[in-house]
Amino acid sequence: MNKNLIKLAIILLSAIFSSASSARVLELSDRFLEFKHESQWLVMFYAPWCGYCKKTEPVFNLVSQALHSTNIRVGRLDCTKYPSVTKALPIKGYPTIMFFKGNQEFMYSGDRTKEDLVDYSLRMSSPAIQLVTRVESIDMLKTSHKSFFLFVGEQIGTVWTTFFDVAEGFQEHGFFYATSEEIATQHFDIEHLPAVLVHKEENHYFYPHAHKAHEMTSSEVNKTMNQWVNNERFLTFPKITRFNIRELMSTKKYLVLAVVEEDKLSQVATHELEFRDMVEEVIRKYRHRYHDHFQFGWIGDPGIAHSIVMDNLPTPHLIVINSTTQHHHIPDDEPMQMTINSIHIFLESIHNQSAIAYGGDSFAVRAYRSYFETKKGLVELWKGNPVLTSVLFGLPMGFLSLILYGCFCADCMDAPEEEDEDDHEKTE
Repeated sequence: MNKNLIKLAIILLSAIFSSASSARVLELSDRFLEFKHESQWLVMFYAPWCGYCKKTEPVFNLVSQALHSTNIRVGRLDCTKYPSVTKALPIKGYPTIMFFKGNQEFMYSGDRTKEDLVDYSLRMSSPAIQLVTRVESIDMLKTSHKSFFLFVGEQIGTVWTTFFDVAEGFQEHGFFYATSEEIATQHFDIEHLPAVLVHKEENHYFYPHAHKAHEMTSSEVNKTMNQWVNNERFLTFPKITRFNIRELMSTKKYLVLAVVEEDKLSQVATHELEFRDMVEEVIRKYRHRYHDHFQFGWIGDPGIAHSIVMDNLPTPHLIVINSTTQHHHIPDDEPMQMTINSIHIFLESIHNQSAIAYGGDSFAVRAYRSYFETKKGLVELWKGNPVLTSVLFGLPMGFLSLILYGCFCADCMDAPEEEDEDDHEKTE
């Protein structure tokens, strides 16, 4: 009996260690370049001294555990040991995260969270469009995805061809599926076929030109569907980070951003939370009024807002960015005194271009932005480590002072000797 228990314990332990081994992040060498095309890889290229790499490392471990039962291998590569890799791949900074599938290489540009990285890897490992053949699968998609795009109808014609091309182009950013009319009509009210819809946050919205695509040229269908997918791939009120703000700017809409401050536990003060909820209520209730021209969201890191307006704004606050001209707008009212009605008035003034615009993309603005970012970086460096900052800037300044002293004060040191010689001649 005891022998059987021991054998069972050994089997369980070996299974645990085997699972842990398969879930670990693989440490790669420059030989990776030779066999990267033989499988699907999610790889982080890093440098040991990089602080951002150190922050991403534990997240990458969690991603590896989540993907260990798939055919996606998760690895990391130290670029300081293997500099040849940085020459062979488009690695411009650390960490750089890439996905490899056969001979294809994709650069990851999203948030470095476990959920985003896992979703990204699963999307990239699958076909651009996946077929839905069961009614209950739609319910599974609704619960497992924050959003997804769905083609309904026969897989022929301009709409289907365009949807396929768009899915390949946006695979890094969203899930794309196709199904039949019989399955789709049990979940959605579809009036015309073919149809293309996006489901997000318990609602769905249709691509408005699908039913009249036969009256349009293929280039017009391609242009309108690309723009529609690009706009609809974002949630109604997403969290804005340094990673996704550039993606949001591609919508060419006004970005309406509620600025609050999260603490280390991602908690927001009650009065700031109420302000954020009020801004969110505007787009939730009046989507039909604002969705075509405005993309709403919120910022938990005020530093992002400071970089946009080139000033230190108090929180909570509201800013609106013109993603086409890079101008920004700030309400005249105190944020805590604003109401839904005052937000309506503010947004209407922006839409009819009567609101005061700041910033832009001129040479003077870019120069001042560089100065502001440099100044902010130095202040943050001083607050974080004043000793290191003193050493970094004190030593060069000290050497520079000695050089200047040697250049400009040498004559001063020689002058008294000349004066002494003159005085000696007069005495004689």
